[in-house]
Amino acid sequence: MSNRVVVNINNEWDIVLARQKGREEAKRLNFSVVDQARITTAISELARNIYLYALPGKIIIEELFEQGKHGLKIYAIDEGPGISDVRKVLEDGYSTSGGLGAGVPGAKRLFDDFSIESTVGEGTEIIGIKWKK
Repeated sequence: MSNRVVVNINNEWDIVLARQKGREEAKRLNFSVVDQARITTAISELARNIYLYALPGKIIIEELFEQGKHGLKIYAIDEGPGISDVRKVLEDGYSTSGGLGAGVPGAKRLFDDFSIESTVGEGTEIIGIKWKK
C-alpha cells in the first residue's frame, strides 16, 4: 500500500508545509540527506510557481513502487491559466515575472523522471519522480 500526502496551495505557508511533508516522506523512506534536500527544493519550486501563477493548486507526494524500485512521485497540479509554450518554460532564465527563471527547469534537474502537461485556460500538471538509490 502506498502512502499519499496532499497539500493544498493557497498561501505562502502552504509552500512551507509542502516542503516539510516532502522532507518527512523522503526521510521516512530513507533517502540520502542529499536526495532529501533535492526533493524538498523541487517541491518548494513547484509549490511557489502554483502560488505565484496558478491558484488554486496542490502538491501530492506519493510513495512509489515500480519494477522493483522505490521512490517518491511528486505531483504539482493547478487550475491556473495554463502554459502556452511548455518548451519555453523549461528554458533556463525564462521568466514571466522578472525572476531568475530557475523554478521549473531547476525542479526538472532535481528529479530522475519529469513530465509536464498544460492546457491553456485549464491548468497544468507536473509530475516528478525521484528514485531511491
